[in-house]
Amino acid sequence: MTEPLSQATIETVKATVPALAQHGTAITTAMYARLFEDAHIRNLFNHANQGESGAQVHALAAAILAYAQNIDNLGALAPVIDRIAYKHVGYHILPEHYPYVANALLGAIQEVLGEAASEAVLKAWGEAYWFLANLLTAREAVLRGEIQRAEGGWHGWRQFVVAEKIRESSAITSFVLRPADSGPVLRHRPGQYLTFRLQPPGAPELKRNYSISCAPNGRFYRISVKREADGQGGSRYLHDDIQVGDVLETTPPAGDFFLSDAPQRPVILLSGGVGLTPMVSMAETIAAQHADLEAHYVHATTNSDTHAMDAHVRGLAAEHGKLRVATFYSEPGTADRLGETHDGEGFVSIDWLARTTPLHDADIYLCGPKPFLRAFVSGLALAGVAADRIHYEFFGPADELIAA
Repeated sequence: MTEPLSQATIETVKATVPALAQHGTAITTAMYARLFEDAHIRNLFNHANQGESGAQVHALAAAILAYAQNIDNLGALAPVIDRIAYKHVGYHILPEHYPYVANALLGAIQEVLGEAASEAVLKAWGEAYWFLANLLTAREAVLRGEIQRAEGGWHGWRQFVVAEKIRESSAITSFVLRPADSGPVLRHRPGQYLTFRLQPPGAPELKRNYSISCAPNGRFYRISVKREADGQGGSRYLHDDIQVGDVLETTPPAGDFFLSDAPQRPVILLSGGVGLTPMVSMAETIAAQHADLEAHYVHATTNSDTHAMDAHVRGLAAEHGKLRVATFYSEPGTADRLGETHDGEGFVSIDWLARTTPLHDADIYLCGPKPFLRAFVSGLALAGVAADRIHYEFFGPADELIAA
């Protein structure tokens, strides 16, 4: 049981809020610099997230500020704690890694704030850090226990053989993964992801998250990956180097974004680009397990050249009968025909959703690039959709607009 924070600690941490608001990014930049001096800690991270114009640095600064602001109301942070715990399970972050972060964070606070980082401030932040760390490690232990007790569950990294490699569109390729040990695999919750440890030749080790794009089946996983021309190598390595018969390593399925086991309301699946991957997992599950569920799958992409798994999804809809599919192309190709290859042109709008779907009566699941999420997470809220009905997945750091 984690001892509650003292009132003195709470007051001292809250008093640092103005300094964190002003210097938060400098603190997190210094923290990562200290943290990455240790190679085995540096290798735990997805370094693609350290790019994006410092997105991870800004996201962590916002998170630390939010923690300080809500340290006397930690219930407000419960969903964030759960999401971080799932990420840590995915990246195989263990309790023994937490002291490294504590030392880096406190050292960075002292470095950036100078004399303002008094002994009392450092002591209070040390206590606040370990209070949060204990909450996280306790939650992570529960998640790991549930995974290991379930059929097909495992701890740490497990080897999977690429059984099939399927070109889905000009940019997206699917990889069907079967366990190298021929044992069963944990039945994921539709929407969850796998975290991979990749080793491109002549390059540093990479950690990458990819959503599972098939329904849970206990035998294999499928991931569907977009080749990012300007990425840092993970997707290019999978597309260009990995072939059928090769072995990949992954931790168990993780993530707090998933379809309800027993949906009580209509469901709207809304995706942009490669954000379709968790939605296909959900659509397969709806078709197989929820015969009476009203569901709408709305997907936005450039054109038929980039549109992956369209025939598969429409086949699921025809089989189910109450799953309706609509696709929007922002730049239809010369061979694309409205009403045949796609159902709308331009971009999906909140107004269109309100006219054609049970927007205010449904649970809405979103996945797509950041501009897509910014538009819909805020747009749906402004349209009056209840916050607890808006569920979304993003990979990498969420910007402040999405987080809000």
